[in-house]
Amino acid sequence: MNTSKNDDDSVRAITEYFNEQIPFNKVLGLRVESINPESVSAVFQMRVDLLGHSSRRMLHGGVIAAVIDVTGGLSALMNIQDDAGRNFDARMKKADWLSTLDLRVDFLRPATGNSFIVKGYPLRTSKKIAVIRTELINDEDNLVAVGTATYHLSKDK
Repeated sequence: MNTSKNDDDSVRAITEYFNEQIPFNKVLGLRVESINPESVSAVFQMRVDLLGHSSRRMLHGGVIAAVIDVTGGLSALMNIQDDAGRNFDARMKKADWLSTLDLRVDFLRPATGNSFIVKGYPLRTSKKIAVIRTELINDEDNLVAVGTATYHLSKDK
């Protein structure tokens, strides 16, 4: 994929926004690792306040669902299809209306580990809807959960 200075600036601005301007992402400790329209990935560290089962040191299921939803939303943002193009301001104006319509999470194994990566891939996008597949992988490269979500991308008229 060829990227222009505008594309690079937009990606940097979206990464900064995701990492620094969304308080919930900061609570989770979620940080963008890579970002482009084909896939996004974010990472976070295991912390005691994210545990759902303290003696087994397992990540809370709500945290799993949240990081899958947030990362899926970022993938949907990267795939907004309209006149916004790659312009940050136009994309973010459109993103003000981005919301989760449906989220399904499959918990495949206990989410244990010291760190996790969350990867989102678009399955289908249009001007109004994005369907995103997201995977949660621990630091031992085990797939611990997957999610599929549908996001609404525009203001209803």
